[in-house]
Amino acid sequence: MIRTLLLATAAVALVSTAPADAAAKKAAPAASASLPASNPFAKPSTLPFETPDFSKIKDSDYLPALLAGMAQQKREVAVIANQKAAPTFDNTVLAMEKSGLLLERANLAFSAVNGANTNDTLQATDTKTAPLFAEHYDSIFLNAKLFQRFKTLHDKQAGLKLNAEQAKLLDVYYKQFVHAGAELSPAKQAELRVINKRLSTLSTAFSQKLLAAAKAGALHFDDPAALAGLSKEQLAAAQEAAKGRKLTGYVLPLQNTTQQPSIDSLTSHDTRQKLLNASLTRAEHGDANDTRPIVAELAQLRAKKAALFGATNFADYTLYDQMAKDRATAVGFLDRLAPAVSAKQQKEWADIVALAKSQGAAFQPTAADWNYYAEQIRKERYALNGDDLKPYFEFNKVLEDGVFYAANQLYGLTFKERKDIPTWNPDMRAFQVYDQDGKELAIFMIDPWKRDNKNGGAWMSNLVNQAYLRKAKPVIFNVENFTKPAPGQPALISFDDVTTMFHEFGHALHGIFAAQEYPTLSGTNVARDFVEFPSQFNENWALDPKILPHYAVHYQTKQVIPQELIQKVLNARTFNQGYEVGEALEAARLDLDWHSLPATAALQDVDKFEADALAKGGFDTKDVPPRYRSSYFLHIWSNGYSASYYAYAWTRMLGQDAFDTFEKNGGLTRANGQRFRDMVLSRGNTQDLAAMYRNWAGHDPQIDPYLTYYGLGSDGPTK
Repeated sequence: MIRTLLLATAAVALVSTAPADAAAKKAAPAASASLPASNPFAKPSTLPFETPDFSKIKDSDYLPALLAGMAQQKREVAVIANQKAAPTFDNTVLAMEKSGLLLERANLAFSAVNGANTNDTLQATDTKTAPLFAEHYDSIFLNAKLFQRFKTLHDKQAGLKLNAEQAKLLDVYYKQFVHAGAELSPAKQAELRVINKRLSTLSTAFSQKLLAAAKAGALHFDDPAALAGLSKEQLAAAQEAAKGRKLTGYVLPLQNTTQQPSIDSLTSHDTRQKLLNASLTRAEHGDANDTRPIVAELAQLRAKKAALFGATNFADYTLYDQMAKDRATAVGFLDRLAPAVSAKQQKEWADIVALAKSQGAAFQPTAADWNYYAEQIRKERYALNGDDLKPYFEFNKVLEDGVFYAANQLYGLTFKERKDIPTWNPDMRAFQVYDQDGKELAIFMIDPWKRDNKNGGAWMSNLVNQAYLRKAKPVIFNVENFTKPAPGQPALISFDDVTTMFHEFGHALHGIFAAQEYPTLSGTNVARDFVEFPSQFNENWALDPKILPHYAVHYQTKQVIPQELIQKVLNARTFNQGYEVGEALEAARLDLDWHSLPATAALQDVDKFEADALAKGGFDTKDVPPRYRSSYFLHIWSNGYSASYYAYAWTRMLGQDAFDTFEKNGGLTRANGQRFRDMVLSRGNTQDLAAMYRNWAGHDPQIDPYLTYYGLGSDGPTK
């Protein structure tokens, strides 16, 4: 997942070097004039690539830097808007690209730490600044003089003699202004400002309440018998989790998704049910952490915001710059998949019920039992036990000899660990990334282990954005939520975790290979239903016959994973995909339905709305709950994926078609990797994305490879 960091100012507070001209330099005082020189954000970091120096940054440093950054950018933008000279690309578009450096510097670091290692001080800063960011964004994009300069340039673009990247940048800015409300009447703009401020506040509150709810929802056990079926490593981790909370016994923390990893192994139906119930209701207890009132208000306000622009619903409003373009196309894509997925779900559920009955289960199986019995069926049908795989997946070896090795074989990259770059948590690792010619290309960090003060899920983002404009190279990080091993235990992870590592590093590669002049177009600043494409595609290399044996080595015997075990994994690839694909598609449909409300809709009863939406989606939601329920759907209420969660399925289609294209042209080779880098990964948002894909692949994306990958039958090409 790409983490949305600059929620309110993403379009403008991306990069800055200095104001565009002498007048601007005079009007915009240096950051140190409004921010003490002692603040670590007052000047760029002296670390390599201007990486934030977390050894010098205190929690109290962020708020003054963010406030000073907003003030500085407002001054810079005022100079651009109010200058008497006629608008040119340099004095308007380029000047905007050069605004907001202090704000960018502080906010990238703040957002990273607040998401992955938060505390009361950081959350208080987030709460205070969220509405201020909304106001800041509006003060720029609702500035009539500023918009007129961009409109003038856009209207006469043909005569400006811009290169392709400059033309794209102007077009992106112009559309952002229009989408932000620059053409609305003053009365509607006033209403929009109020809505934006409230939306920002609510999204921040949702994130904070959900984090607290997930922590409080963890299950505590004193009797180890309740945890029968867990491995000794899992029990040790549960003991460590309890110690971390100053409790006796064992704690099973909640991960961000509905299903929980321990359910696969727990032999007690009662414990499985308790764990699933805790997951499903984590934010639905009617207490201070209940997120449902926020969900209802967010959905209503988004619908009202869309209506200000004449859009039927928020999905149509927000998908304007996506590959799908509108709600109907996104829903139509899901509807095409629903029948095959539903049929597979029902067949899989019949197998679950039959197995439970054959074992004399004294209970009616529920969704809490699905993966427990599915694992047994997997073992019986494919002779594959997930626990048999874990000894071959030691985290550090997967990272260096798997993820990094694949990047070397495809793109020629090499990596060298750096102990001299401070991180926000001692569990993190940092690496210098070298290009194929040995030149320094980027810095990459990884934060792998789950903590109670870390948001759920896994994501990638930047600490420094790439831009030739300011000679800036990227500093990238990945965050995961794997179970940290107990002291003295090996850092063994599941194959699902391995896939997550390859996925998130696919995002990292998209950022590492960024090669844009302008930061607004750089790297992963692309549509949601394209940005997940490089990550989905990169997952495929985890099972490549050249890559897998290189990293899948038994942590004790040092033996490479046996070929027969690899074949079992491949044979079982389509197993249980009715559940795994289905839960994600259900969540995507739920997202789109929430964002299909008209502006006239009353505040919704969240539970009823969700039940009704899921019932009409065409999936078996009784036995397969959605991957995220409304009350803990962080992607859509706080992380920028509103009306866009379908992007994971859409980009899986792109990813599997791309991998099929690779396979038909020689598979994993340096030549194929270089061509993909040159034509896709390094292009950022400088081209039409559908055309970019077509130019590389030689065809529009086909859905057949997606369906085949998941064992869902066949269909025709995408429309």
